Amino acid sequence: MGVGDTLRHSFWIAWKDLLDLWRNRMAVVMLVLMPLFMMVMVGFIFPTQGSLDYAPIGVANDDEGTVGDAFVQQLTLFGDQTGMMDIEDRAGFEDIKAGILEGELFGGIIIPSNFSSNLESGTQGIIEIVSDQSNPQISLMLQGVLTSVIEEMGTLNATFVVSDRFEVPLDEAQAIVKPYTVQTRGIVPGETSYFDFIAPGIMAMTVMMSVMTGLPHAISHEKEFGTLDGMMVSPINRLAIILGKTIAQTSRGLIQGLLILVLAIAIFGVTIQGSILLLLFLLVLGVFSFVGLGIVITSFAKDEQTATMVMMTLMFPMMFLSGVFFPIQQMPEFMQYIAWALPLTYATSALRKVMVLGADIQSISTEIIVLIIFGAVLLAIAVPMFKSAMKR
Repeated sequence: MGVGDTLRHSFWIAWKDLLDLWRNRMAVVMLVLMPLFMMVMVGFIFPTQGSLDYAPIGVANDDEGTVGDAFVQQLTLFGDQTGMMDIEDRAGFEDIKAGILEGELFGGIIIPSNFSSNLESGTQGIIEIVSDQSNPQISLMLQGVLTSVIEEMGTLNATFVVSDRFEVPLDEAQAIVKPYTVQTRGIVPGETSYFDFIAPGIMAMTVMMSVMTGLPHAISHEKEFGTLDGMMVSPINRLAIILGKTIAQTSRGLIQGLLILVLAIAIFGVTIQGSILLLLFLLVLGVFSFVGLGIVITSFAKDEQTATMVMMTLMFPMMFLSGVFFPIQQMPEFMQYIAWALPLTYATSALRKVMVLGADIQSISTEIIVLIIFGAVLLAIAVPMFKSAMKR
């Protein structure tokens, strides 16, 4: 057989495979959607600005004098004028911490009880910035902005505080003292790194990928090889088939998630601030929330290749939009709405709060409820679809 015949046969086989692809309408749709999703996400997911946009900041004013009230008024006015901050009154450090754990605040500011007295005696007044250690990118940006704003406000106020006490000219008072000094503290002890931020997201993402790729493969593979038909004619409840496949993929996902957790602790020095049992519960709940989606897609996909393409098209947006690698707060507003409609966002958020901030079950109750709802609704849709698909 000559080279010409080989090339002709190769093109014939390629044409046949392309025709098969064209006849599979679902595969054609996914072929177009995948690059479209990727380009849209890459184009919008990375932050285009380095400033805050109406960031919710809790302020606890414990000052026993009047300067603290004036400072809060100035800070509120600055936030309204620039659109950078939305100031909320808080009772103290614990109230600010609770707001951060529940996702209501990006950070906080504490004005101590001796703030006025220190300024009046010529001593620097200390202002404390409280940061969210589960979100290091936003925390660094927040610390930089708040420190700059507070120091600028201190420079402006120095002309009045110092000139009244020492009776020096206003132009000299500004150079004599810098009345405000800024200190930063996290809501849990110790320092955190970027890996502390992404480790919980990688765990959630791995569990999702394990379930969403393993389940279609397990079912579609047996469909194509005919072994599923043997199960269907045997005296086995069809619900048992779904349950058995789900248990197998759940075990696989949990093993991978736990392996990532062990490696994060042993190699990268990640410290688990919260309960290990709560982490295990969240991993199981994450699997539960994704199982239904895997069964749904497997049920209407005609073959394993199509099911895999659909899965990949769905997984990539979730990976990038769910805060696994980048803070959701830095995305455009319309993409944040999309992010909070994805189950992976809630699984990542809950794991991150427990691992980095030591959150308890009450602090992540919203995430738990949403994941349960996602899982229950998708399973309620998936089981009848699977039974119907098995009759075809």
